[in-house]
This record gives sequence, structure tokens and C-alpha cells, in this order.
Amino acid sequence: MSVAAIGAAGVARAEVPHVAVDIAPVHSLVAQVMGDLGTPELVLPPGASPHGYALRPSEARALQEADLVVWVGPGLTPWLSSALGALAGDAAVLEAMEAEGVTLLDMRESAVFPGHDHDHGDTHAEAHDHDHDHDHDHEHDHAEADAHDHDHDHEHDHAEAEAHDHGHAEEHAHDHDHGQHDPHVWLHPDNATAIVRAVADALSEIDPDNAAVYAANAGAAAERIGALEAELSTRLAPVQGLPFVVFHDGYQYFEAAFGLEAAGAISMSDARMPSAARLAQVRDRIEELGAACVAAEPQFDPGLVAAVAEGVDVRTAVLDPLGMALEPGAELYGAMMRDLASALVGCGADS
Repeated sequence: MSVAAIGAAGVARAEVPHVAVDIAPVHSLVAQVMGDLGTPELVLPPGASPHGYALRPSEARALQEADLVVWVGPGLTPWLSSALGALAGDAAVLEAMEAEGVTLLDMRESAVFPGHDHDHGDTHAEAHDHDHDHDHDHEHDHAEADAHDHDHDHEHDHAEAEAHDHGHAEEHAHDHDHGQHDPHVWLHPDNATAIVRAVADALSEIDPDNAAVYAANAGAAAERIGALEAELSTRLAPVQGLPFVVFHDGYQYFEAAFGLEAAGAISMSDARMPSAARLAQVRDRIEELGAACVAAEPQFDPGLVAAVAEGVDVRTAVLDPLGMALEPGAELYGAMMRDLASALVGCGADS
């Protein structure tokens, strides 16, 4: 298991565990596993950016009272790392990026992304079994991205993530260097399935009396996610060749799952403010490709999208990878994924 027991968690208890979850999409997956047994607490409120946030007292209390904390990892919410140690010292912690079966993709730092005629990127798929006895062969092709000057603390090899056939993702050892990996893992249905199974395992360790319920709920959630993936694959097929630009590079997993490929991103995966040079690169890319769609996000400055789209015949859409306009709960994940698909299909209509 990828559950780190920080304190005495894992002891059987009469009560259903208190669970705190960082973001709404993962909260939705956890809610599906808990079912009628209980309701997880959402730490990050709707409308807030996960990349930078200051906890309110009620959110700090949710961590203090938690028996289990489920979060994506420090690559998405670095501010939560210290809070876990300070506030949730007696909780078990499940990091979604380390869940067994989760596929990790390298971050893309360049403003524009190469087209469809490139090699597969460095796809990090953890498929080790529960006893961790597997040895993995690690063969991968590295497609280096264009070099750019950035103010980073680490250097990365940049590989594209064209994983249209995600069932054949290459397997690699987990190197625990989350700074290298795109943290938006929940946007791939296969990852969502791996997360619900990991949550069921984590809850079963803490609450073995209800282990069968958690396992059954996770199985039902996995079936729903599989049906959702098939549904969205059909809906998105007409726009698989759509050249689109996103506000921040947070959709690699969605692209990989459904055969899509963004042409560029105004901001990087961590949503930092883009430089003027990066904006110019993205604008040039839009004109070069005749990009049909530029996508904004509800929590970020729409003026940047307007700036790159000004004077260019291009549609705009709003992509919401956090489901900010949706009611938190078990139904949010499916609704969020459908909304992403609808926005792209609408933006690419008649393109």
C-alpha cells in the first residue's frame, strides 16, 4: 500500500473513519468508496486554486480530526505538505500520485507542444502488486522538448506524453520525484480507477469491519468510471485532431486518455504567471496551426486568454479540471469529466 501511517492509524475502530481530501475531483472518488458509510471532508473550497492556498480554521480542523488524508501530492498542493505534519500527525496519508496502478506523465515546460508525428513520451505507469515483489523492465523513448530558460530549482528531461493507447503505457520504477511529474493525475479514468481502489484499501486498513463494503463500492465506482471513459471516447472522437491551446498545462492525462493533443499552454502545469515571451510563443503557435480553440479556466485571469486570442479567428472555451461550479460529492467526478468533453466538442464545432 502507498499509505503512510504517520501515527496509530490502521487500528480497527467502531466508528467510520474521518477522511479529509484535498480537491473536489478526488473528494468525489473518495465519496464513492465511502458510500452510505460516511462523507469525506473537502479541504480546498470550490473556486480556490490548488497551487497556492492558506487554510482556514475549518479546513485545518478537518485535517486535525482526520483518520485518513487523501491528497494528490506536493506537486499539486505544496502548501499542504507542512500542514499534514503539523495538523494531521495521527492520520494515515494516501498520496494519489503514489497509488498503485497510477500512470505518471512528465511535466511539459515548453510553451508549445510538438504535433502528432513524434515518439511516445516517458509514461510512468506503476503496475506493481500489493506485495511489491515485481521487478520491472524499464524501456522508454525520450523526446526532448525545446529548451527554455525558467526559474526552476530542478532540471528535467522533457518528454511528450502521446499515450493514445493508454492501455499500453510503459512501466517505470516510481522515483518519488514529484517535481518531474504532472500532478493532474485524476483526469485519466484509469488513474481514477486506481485511486478508488487505493482508497478502499486504505479505509479497510483503518476500518476492517467495513472492508467488504469499501471493496464493493470501489468495484462499482470502477465500473462507472469505465462506462464514463467509453462514453467520452465516443463524444470526443470528432475533435481528436482539434488544435487547441489551454490556459495551463493541466490536461495531459485527459489528452492521453482520449487521443487529444493540446498545441500549447499559456501557463505551465503549476499555473505560474507566464512571461511575455511565452505568451508570444503561444500566440505564434495559434496562428501557425490555425488553432480552433483557446481554453480559459474559471479561477485564472481571463485577460491572458484574451491577449493571446486577440485578432485571431479562434473560439474560446472554459475548461474546469476541478469541477468548481459543481456540487461536491460522489457525482462531481463524472459531471466534471463530461463538462470538459462538452467544452472541447463545442469549441471545435464546425472547425
